[in-house]
Amino acid sequence: MEPVLLAAVVLFAGAYAFINGFHDVSNSVATSVRTRALTPTVAVVLASVFNLTGALLSTALALVLADRFIQLPAGTPGLGILIAGLLAACGWGLWTWWRRMPSSSTHALVGGIVGSGAASTLVGGPNIAESYQVLLQQIVLPLLLSPVIAFVLAYLLVFPTTWLMRYSSPRRGDAGNRIAQSVFTSAFSLGHGMQDGQRTMAVIVLALVAAGFSGTTGIPLWVQIFSGVALAAGSLFGGWRISRTLGSRLVRIDPLRGMSATAVSSSMLFLGAVWLQIPLSSTQTMTSAIVGAGANQRFSTVRFIPLREILVTWLVTAPVTALLAGILFLAISPLL
Repeated sequence: MEPVLLAAVVLFAGAYAFINGFHDVSNSVATSVRTRALTPTVAVVLASVFNLTGALLSTALALVLADRFIQLPAGTPGLGILIAGLLAACGWGLWTWWRRMPSSSTHALVGGIVGSGAASTLVGGPNIAESYQVLLQQIVLPLLLSPVIAFVLAYLLVFPTTWLMRYSSPRRGDAGNRIAQSVFTSAFSLGHGMQDGQRTMAVIVLALVAAGFSGTTGIPLWVQIFSGVALAAGSLFGGWRISRTLGSRLVRIDPLRGMSATAVSSSMLFLGAVWLQIPLSSTQTMTSAIVGAGANQRFSTVRFIPLREILVTWLVTAPVTALLAGILFLAISPLL
């Protein structure tokens, strides 16, 4: 039974990475396409290539996440928790993509695993409440604080950028900002691969540990390649349903503010993955940076109706996926 469940976890983890790729490709390309820094085709290809590169570049965050996530029970109960959590995260990703709503795949995954882990205690599973404190402090809090930080940094960055370009003509300034934005767009995709690709790796490693096939001291090469390819494939074949929401519905984005937003969000993803080794939501950092840079013109330019819809989606992501994953786990628990 365990090999079958392990294979199911790997399959659903690949599906999660693929959905993550086509759901989040809009984060990478929306502003650069909107400001005409890149053409849509070039932007998507760059996003796919750098997503794969980022996933293959490092495994440090994946190892940290595998250690910080809930300490799963061994055997089929642990695998069942992961299956229910992944299914809930995949379902939420598809639904928000259909609604053209940028949402956090990370919040969906964390909420799903927490919800299914909590449900496991209702059917005689081990009490894993001690894991929740570590989860809250080292994973949930950074995810909650990062949107505020991204908004503030992007808002402030517009000031020195504008001052540095005070003697440039609008045409020359826009051209320079578009070039810089192309570079930062590639960097954002690289950071997205390092962040989101390694989350998929962490889940597969947890499954291998629960099944007794591996420890958390290293990431197998096949896990790294599998996660990176699934994420890149999703980015390459991703849709454009969310691009308009980010690129035009929230604020008016010009090349300078598009560059500022992309610079802040890409830097945060890099710092989170390489230096701080904490998970950050690429969707939340990019969306918040776009709103922050756009609000620098004046706050009245922010369209608060779509922003309110996005904020509500962010707030309900983890509770909804936790509830859904808990129900799914209780449904499949007789089979475990």
